[in-house]
Amino acid sequence: MSSDKKLILASGSPRRIELLQQAGIEPDRVFPTDIDETPLQSEHPRSVAKRLAREKADNALGRLKEEQDYAPSFVLAADTVVAVGRRILPKAEILDEAANCLKLLSGRAHRVYSGICLITPDGKVRQRLVETRVRFKRLSRPELDAYLASGEWRGKAGAYGVQGLAGSFVVKLVGSYTNVVGLPLYETVGLLSADGYPVHFGWLTVGQPKPVRK
Repeated sequence: MSSDKKLILASGSPRRIELLQQAGIEPDRVFPTDIDETPLQSEHPRSVAKRLAREKADNALGRLKEEQDYAPSFVLAADTVVAVGRRILPKAEILDEAANCLKLLSGRAHRVYSGICLITPDGKVRQRLVETRVRFKRLSRPELDAYLASGEWRGKAGAYGVQGLAGSFVVKLVGSYTNVVGLPLYETVGLLSADGYPVHFGWLTVGQPKPVRK
């Protein structure tokens, strides 16, 4: 039993795949995109998230159309930005970068923005922007050193993953928790459902995941 409406996730993020699976949605294919994520001059963090989500969706769709067996599908993309004021924090890849992010976040509030972009089989473009406010406790030196040693920060916007050890740093969170993890589920499911994707179809086969092609 399968749906004839296919979903392409324009991301290789394990967190986004897991979040979709949590909602009973199995992408038919994951399609990581490689785009320049550098913010434009004076670009607001919310604008960055929205623009990059659209560019990722367009990139994936363009590459899909080059394939011989291409068939119109739903293409879903997202981009998450962590910011303190207008300052956008990087996806930390080196220790010093992570340390700088965490010192900046320590004891203060920041915002997490996620842009979502859905391109439907008939070419319509739907977008949403979700904002969550997060406040961290003041991190002690031992806490900071231990978290850096864990390596959980690597590749994560703002150098932390709220679903892991850094969840213990959060004093207050206002808005969508799944947004901070990497994909706001309420808004994503709403977008898909409103445009005819059979969101609840997968609920009939929970526990029987289908393979995801890469």
